[in-house]
Amino acid sequence: MSQQVEKIMPSYPLFREDEYKENLGKKQELFEERVPQVKIDEIFQWTTTEEYKELNFAREALTVNPAKACQPLGSVLCALGFEKTLPYVHGSQGCVAYFRTYFNRHFKEPVACVSDSMTEDAAVFGGQKNMFQGLENAKALYKPEMIAVSTTCMAEVIGDDLNAFIGNAKKEGHIEQDFPTPFAHTPSFVGSHTTGWDNMFEGIMRYFTLNYMEDKAPGKNAKINIVPGFETYLGNYRVMKRMMKEMGVECSLLCDPSEVLDTPADGSYRMYDGGTPIAEMKDAPNAIDTLFLQPWQSVKSRKFAKNTWKHQASDISIPMGLEATDQFLMTISELTGKPIPDSLTRERGILVDMMTDSHAWLHGKKFALYGDADYCLGMTKFLLELGAEVTDVLCNHANKRWKKAMEKILSESPYGQGASVHISKDLWHFRSLMFTNKPDFMIGNSYGKFIQRDTLHKGKEFEVPLIRIGFPIFDRHHLHRMTTLGYEGAMYILTTLVNSVLERLDEETRGMGTTDYNYDLVR
Repeated sequence: MSQQVEKIMPSYPLFREDEYKENLGKKQELFEERVPQVKIDEIFQWTTTEEYKELNFAREALTVNPAKACQPLGSVLCALGFEKTLPYVHGSQGCVAYFRTYFNRHFKEPVACVSDSMTEDAAVFGGQKNMFQGLENAKALYKPEMIAVSTTCMAEVIGDDLNAFIGNAKKEGHIEQDFPTPFAHTPSFVGSHTTGWDNMFEGIMRYFTLNYMEDKAPGKNAKINIVPGFETYLGNYRVMKRMMKEMGVECSLLCDPSEVLDTPADGSYRMYDGGTPIAEMKDAPNAIDTLFLQPWQSVKSRKFAKNTWKHQASDISIPMGLEATDQFLMTISELTGKPIPDSLTRERGILVDMMTDSHAWLHGKKFALYGDADYCLGMTKFLLELGAEVTDVLCNHANKRWKKAMEKILSESPYGQGASVHISKDLWHFRSLMFTNKPDFMIGNSYGKFIQRDTLHKGKEFEVPLIRIGFPIFDRHHLHRMTTLGYEGAMYILTTLVNSVLERLDEETRGMGTTDYNYDLVR
């Protein structure tokens, strides 16, 4: 065998050894019942055509890699953003293992989340007994100060009632009557991870404020509430707090998992670290206003802030890029009366300078992107500001109103005239678009690497490289610590985009004595 104690090889070079290539060849020949390679190649080529794209976009009964995750995954991230809070999912153990693994792979951190392990008997008789034992054990073992409860498909299909189950658990003494247990029904078979985040956040708002509004009044505490939404770039929490501090604005960041998802390796395990204190949520109705950074994905919680807290919930776009960050800061200034400080004005000027420096390399480059609704909207607006052309924008779980808003943004720019917006479509649809519309780059999460591989398989000239901005990022390290919001985030996005363009240019001009007349030292 090639693997030896004296020289342990990782899988990539190991599987290129002759004996492994021979074993894999035998496996294909003897066990896979493969059709001839000629037929495989023929079908592959057909899947890259306009004819196939039309058939692909006509399908209705099948989803292939939907470019979204399910509701309870979003609810878990929301729960992690509150101080000493344990996410609790009422459902099967396998579902929670998936949520934890998903976040483990993205954040490279352990993620605390429990399940009451519903099995076949609970599917028949209901899961109330599971919840009784689960809440009691979770509180005793992990000592949280709040347990935030959500559901999976199994609990939703059989109709389990969280309000009744939690109430009965308290009546029977499994947990104390006054122990905080906000909840949200998060059926996986509708909506997405962003819907789940919104449902859980609205559940926490409702639990702590709905019946306690007598002494509350907008503006009483002179603060601004900022609600980040399903936000996985930890630097964005930091940059929001920094900008508010520089403006001299008192701010409550309602849901902040940035510390528990980025704990130091110093010998101490922190199941809970940081997070928004419960007291801040209780006091949130007293703020001047509540700003939702992902308004397209915060429908229920924004409605609650308007109707119950009587907040304006001012209309803003996700503060990505230049114009949207300007709008965000000006809105803060108008609400608080605080001027935008010279430090942020200078930061804006640096971004404009960077955009000017890189404009020649990004102008006319074609980009396609996919992801969540607010992310796609913010990224598209910034690409247009940079003079880049957008070919396709895909968001599986956006609605028709979002599509109309996106099309309006694209139509108002000379760089968006040829773009198409796709909702209720998946990454197999997106794959077809990469072959037929052939942008220069695609922007999205790690799953796009398989589309890049397919485009390369057709030929180097057909390859569409992936620029990894989004969620999840599984196959690169530490990108989740970066920033995509504010002027600082725009600088990171711009740096990532332009250097991807320049790296691609170097790759295409390395041919010794053939293409290297453009292999320049200075770009």
